[in-house]
Amino acid sequence: MWIAARANTYVDRGRERNVTREFFEDVAVGETREFGDRTVDREEMIEFAEQFDPQPFHVDEAAAEQSMFGGLIASGWHTAAMTMGLLVDNLMVESAATGAIGVDDLRWENPVRPGDTLSVRTEVLDKEPWGGGSLGLVRSGTTTLNQDDDTVMSMVGLVLYERREPADE
Repeated sequence: MWIAARANTYVDRGRERNVTREFFEDVAVGETREFGDRTVDREEMIEFAEQFDPQPFHVDEAAAEQSMFGGLIASGWHTAAMTMGLLVDNLMVESAATGAIGVDDLRWENPVRPGDTLSVRTEVLDKEPWGGGSLGLVRSGTTTLNQDDDTVMSMVGLVLYERREPADE
């Protein structure tokens, strides 16, 4: 987790980082980015599911083999959490994003299995002023892919960014 320590310096998981912050004005509609490389750990997958989504195909190997998935799969919520980690580590820490007001169109398109390696692709879909002039709302399409370039999850993030110069609205 990162927290603002002072302008352009952040503490990220115990390490201080100096970054150039990307403000609302810097975000370009149509801009795409690809990043990340996170291998899904079987034990972590089961531990997450036992705590937050204890359906048999997430926590029990034998039951999972008898399910429509034919084997153990990650909870979609775990996939979303891993995606968020990749977004924070590779994109958000370099931005003036202040948080999100939600997501639209969340879909789990293919199962995530132990040993899969996930990456993320984003595309800025649109942006607009928000909240009285000091913030802007950016709609960003996010696609999570596995090592075979299959889409495993997609969503549209509704992310608030600081404006470099607050607008008079």
